[in-house]
Amino acid sequence: MQNVAHTLVVLEAVIALLVIVSVLVQTPKASGLGGTIGGGDGGLGGGYRTRRGLERQIYWTSWVLTAAFLVCSVANIWVANWLATHP
Repeated sequence: MQNVAHTLVVLEAVIALLVIVSVLVQTPKASGLGGTIGGGDGGLGGGYRTRRGLERQIYWTSWVLTAAFLVCSVANIWVANWLATHP
């Protein structure tokens, strides 16, 4: 069970890095609150626009990675508690 604990820690670190990269790669929709209201769009069209193609794939991949990180974190806590009670 100790090997599972080490594997979960490494997996959690890898998923965390992938989440960071997937968030940083996404294109910004607007520049702050002013872009959302409609001012200062800078040629982006202002306000809301739909995601298409690769942008949409990166967006959903980041959500899947976030869910995987949450599951991995809960599993890591469960394994750590199990190891603490079963020496």
